[in-house]
Amino acid sequence: MKITTKFLGEIEISEQDILKFEHGLLGLEDEKKFVLLPLDADLPLAMLQSINNAEIGFVVAFPFAFKKDYSFDISEEDREQLQIEKQEDVLTYAIVTMKESLQDSTINLLAPVIINIGAKCGKQIVLQDNKSYPLRFPLQALEGSAK
Repeated sequence: MKITTKFLGEIEISEQDILKFEHGLLGLEDEKKFVLLPLDADLPLAMLQSINNAEIGFVVAFPFAFKKDYSFDISEEDREQLQIEKQEDVLTYAIVTMKESLQDSTINLLAPVIINIGAKCGKQIVLQDNKSYPLRFPLQALEGSAK
């Protein structure tokens, strides 16, 4: 099927690529279906694009590449909603606020997006025991495992 994206124009996606967000994203509770699109093979970035609304697309980043000690626990309730059975099925992304340059951009470590690739579902969670993770962490340099 073809969808129109915010940054990449019209693209072809497969039904199997659609991720269902039962509760939408924070502030966008009515947007339930997204697709994860690669942006650049050399950077730990992707795009989380609504399949129904071209204007709703977010650059997301692999947070561990920017903060190597980033860690949190997923609640039992969230594990059930995301149908998590194997850790290998879980991908964690964080929404990026893009500025003029990547160096000036920030990443939201307080509310990561958790995706179960196996079950094709996702959820944005707000960390309760946030260990002082900020809403706007600077993307200044890669420091983690995805260098």
